[in-house]
Amino acid sequence: MRYYLVAGEASGDLHGANLMKALKEEDPAAEFRYYGGDKMKSEGGELKKHYSEMAFMGFTEVLMNLRTIFRNMKACKADVLAYHPDVLILIDFPGFNLKIAEFAKANGIKVAYYISPKVWAWNQKRVLKIKKIVDKLFCILPFEVEFYKGWGMEVDYVGNPLLDEIAQFTPDPDFKTKYKLDKDIIALLPGSRKQEIERLLPDMLSVTAAFPDQQFVVAAAPSFEAAYYEQFISTANVTLVFGQTYQLLHVAKAAIVASGTATLETALFHVPQVVVYRGGKISVAIARMLVNIRFISLVNLIMDRKVVTELIQEDCNTQQITARVKDLLQGEVRTTMLADYAELSGKMGTAGASERTAKLIISYLKGR
Repeated sequence: MRYYLVAGEASGDLHGANLMKALKEEDPAAEFRYYGGDKMKSEGGELKKHYSEMAFMGFTEVLMNLRTIFRNMKACKADVLAYHPDVLILIDFPGFNLKIAEFAKANGIKVAYYISPKVWAWNQKRVLKIKKIVDKLFCILPFEVEFYKGWGMEVDYVGNPLLDEIAQFTPDPDFKTKYKLDKDIIALLPGSRKQEIERLLPDMLSVTAAFPDQQFVVAAAPSFEAAYYEQFISTANVTLVFGQTYQLLHVAKAAIVASGTATLETALFHVPQVVVYRGGKISVAIARMLVNIRFISLVNLIMDRKVVTELIQEDCNTQQITARVKDLLQGEVRTTMLADYAELSGKMGTAGASERTAKLIISYLKGR
């Protein structure tokens, strides 16, 4: 069968690639066309547009790039229609993908949505529209099933694809030696987008002088050069590691993490963390008016209580981060967080999200 996938950021590219691999197991003659990235490209098929041309953060950033977004959307609709796949598989990225879903449904194309839109965060009535334009919805967060059920929509919980990635992870016994890491490690995960790195990394690095006995290691994105990160670094106890976030988390004692998927990854590696977020003032002001959730980190959202501290906007500063990191290195805060992480792992279930999703998509297409 013919599959068209749309992923608009790095995490979507990763999950899209794993789903493509699983679909090929079920359907060896599968043909793919997609908006995605290098990981999806490595699975074959035809890459129509790279996610690096599509990812914009925050309300103001989106407004500033509306022309590009609309141009990408128009091109995607035309290409989906020309290809006319057996199924369109949309991966997260709801601002873009829900428009594509609506278009595809209007043109008689079956729509599957993998990693459901986070409509529980704001404007929950969007579920009513999703019911009309999405044929099969696959959730990766345990609490989403009950949320959608409350709106009269049946969905499938397939587990979280991060568990698949972590299950495949093999520790490198020489990692610490390779990077001359002989102290306790504090991992810095500032994200992969230029906007978030430039907003968060200076705050993260501002605490390094307060921890001379620890080694700070930045999980650097392969899409940037070392010189880009080095402009922010002013102390000697900072090391850059490119494209090896899991190796870093495997050996880290604590972490400072940008809000996003990385907070859940860090928790699943059982690394005590403080979560930080800093957005544009206008974007954050709008979000505070619209967003209807108690927490921003996936760890706290899944547990439905505060497990990790979230430092947002003005709270994301040297003094606050320093205090929180000290708590993470030893004592009751660290012990309690590790116990909460064990409970979180139980809630998340087991690996195999990609395989389960692929089987459900094939079953749906074959009318079983």
